[in-house]
Amino acid sequence: MIDKEVKELEEATDQIWEIATSKLGLDPFPVHFEIVPATVMYEIGSYALPGRYSHWTFGKAYHRMKMMYDFGLSKIYEVVINSNPSYAFLLETNSPIQNKLVIAHVLGHVDFFKNNVYFSHTNRRMVDEAAMHARRMAEYEFEYGRKVVEEFLDAVLAIEEHVDPNFFIKKQPKDEGKKEKERKKRRVEGRYDDLMTEEELALRDPERAGDDRSRKPSLEVPEKDIVYFIMKNSPVLEDWQRDICAMIHEEMEYFIPQMQTKIINEGWASISHARIMREMDLSTNDYLEFAELHAGVVSPHKGQLNPYYLGYKIFEDIEKRWDNPSEEEREKFGRPGGEGREKMLEARETENDISFLRNYLTEELCEDMDLFVYELVDDEDWTITEKRWEKVRNQLVANMNNFGFPYIEVIDGDYDGNRELYLMHRYEGVELDMKYARKTLEYIYKLWGRDVHLETVVDEESLVMHYDGSEHDED
Repeated sequence: MIDKEVKELEEATDQIWEIATSKLGLDPFPVHFEIVPATVMYEIGSYALPGRYSHWTFGKAYHRMKMMYDFGLSKIYEVVINSNPSYAFLLETNSPIQNKLVIAHVLGHVDFFKNNVYFSHTNRRMVDEAAMHARRMAEYEFEYGRKVVEEFLDAVLAIEEHVDPNFFIKKQPKDEGKKEKERKKRRVEGRYDDLMTEEELALRDPERAGDDRSRKPSLEVPEKDIVYFIMKNSPVLEDWQRDICAMIHEEMEYFIPQMQTKIINEGWASISHARIMREMDLSTNDYLEFAELHAGVVSPHKGQLNPYYLGYKIFEDIEKRWDNPSEEEREKFGRPGGEGREKMLEARETENDISFLRNYLTEELCEDMDLFVYELVDDEDWTITEKRWEKVRNQLVANMNNFGFPYIEVIDGDYDGNRELYLMHRYEGVELDMKYARKTLEYIYKLWGRDVHLETVVDEESLVMHYDGSEHDED
């Protein structure tokens, strides 16, 4: 990118910031923009955080993204990191108007990161934290061998999504004074030690446990957070392995709000970039290029749901209905009119995807966007099976429950009186992929060190899967 274009972008960034904050009422963190080549863009995109630890899954994601880019099948226009200050990366091959749109889009995201309630507990220094994790991981690789650490990471990453979105609400003591007093009595070794009981800490401290290393911790069940439960209760993990579990858990806590708000976050960023760009003094050619780019971002995708499109349309509808309510809405809900922007800001602050759809996806919107449910019938043809708007909305919401992953809880950490692990799949109409489930049980066995059992439903009948470290069994 030539110096003239860089200077133009710098000036445009100041203008975009002024429009976003003064005219639209956005309140983002400071943002550091950096123009990078495609290789850097896809490296950050595949690792999700710059400076993160190394693992083969990230390399696989990188090569897949880069191959799609090289063949002209897809392109990442921007990557933005939720931190304070925030970091955003622009692709150097973008045209000036593309990068201006991306800058406006990024400010929408960063405003959302700062103000949405689901991000309120986010670690805003996660970039630094991820770099520290990478250093600790490298030390473990040097001490125990790269293959040993990578194989252990394989096991933890197989269940990394099974954390509790409400982890700190549930785990942290309500009495902060008591919490601080208890912390002073403990030999804190890790980020989660202050959340553990004396019995749990005894597993990590030989002096605390005395000669009785077999003493069992208090196993509070049911527990949705499988990673945390194994980290603090596994009878076989060493300290360095518990530390890796803690690092993975902490990074997943950081990503959870993004998983909870994909539609509303992208919708907010999209409607923000549209309003900002329309306020700018663009030439006719630039405006036509912007209009074409914007249409590509917020257009429906064949065969799949475009979160940018759905979120954008809902925000547009909120503005319209609160600015110009019908007579029925004025009488029933007391809407005076002219409150569209205020209501949009309220929704961006208080909602996640599930509540956003439940509260604001209307029958008229479903009809306007032609939303429907389709299924594979007789393993042959994809067929539309539902067009009633309530059913469509409910199916969309159901697909988002637990981020689309199976809801599995630890029911017993001392099953059969032998410290075996018993898991329960909370079946909601979608069966487990049995091949994947068996492989995951093998990974969990590696982490737990004793027999693992998983109760689920297959063909509308209860089934218990067992793995003892060598063979799978079912009954």
